[in-house]
Amino acid sequence: MLLDVSGKTALVTGSTQGIGLTIATALARSGARVAVNGRKADTVDEVVAKIRAEVDGAEVVAAPADVTTEEGTEQVAAVLPEIDILVNNLGIFGATPPLEISDDEWRRYFEVNVLAAVRLIRRYLPGMIGRGWGRIQNIASDSAIVIPAEMIHYGMSKTALLAVSRGFAKEAAGTGVTVNSVIAGPTHTGGVEDFVYQLVDKDLPWEEAQREFMREHRPQSLLRRLIEPAEIANMVVYLSSPQASATTGAAVRVDGGYVDSIVP
Repeated sequence: MLLDVSGKTALVTGSTQGIGLTIATALARSGARVAVNGRKADTVDEVVAKIRAEVDGAEVVAAPADVTTEEGTEQVAAVLPEIDILVNNLGIFGATPPLEISDDEWRRYFEVNVLAAVRLIRRYLPGMIGRGWGRIQNIASDSAIVIPAEMIHYGMSKTALLAVSRGFAKEAAGTGVTVNSVIAGPTHTGGVEDFVYQLVDKDLPWEEAQREFMREHRPQSLLRRLIEPAEIANMVVYLSSPQASATTGAAVRVDGGYVDSIVP
């Protein structure tokens, strides 16, 4: 299956590192004109240059802004008046004992992980509908369904993204625009190796260490290893492509079987 998104413009929020960077690179490799987003202009410029060096002929633009604010959203819109593919990847996470999560933290997680995505959808969806084609994806998490006791505020925000995706998919019904969420499972991103080695034998080679970590601390996983960011990016590229035209309003799982349910 050739996943070709040539001629399409994609915005990936929070794409200067981790899963977002991998998604942006994968979309560029599949032919999209890709906008890299992050708060720091110099970091964004470095990543733009990195993707151009890595992907021959890639068309990559810088869209630095704090999209958790209305002003930041307008800054991005000034660079990108119209887009065809929106990937709301930006998010924050952290562990806090449930009864110690303050009102301000509850609000911050909602504003960053949910409202920022809603604002960008509200900005770009009308244009997609008007042109009769578009792809919107909200990067969620297994925590949206398997709520961690120490990360209730994070889980809440990712559950909300599932609802946001389903609701906006209904708004776009019959228009050629699809809206989905991607449920990512435990993923091998920056800092995870250090975290793993805090919990398993430090003398183990990485492949053995992560499998030990998954057996002992993430036993729900059927994959029995951490997911690589490229595996999540593969799903995002597919959902961004013309081939995914009949998938909308869905919570698509790239979780390694972590969520113990048949649906979604």
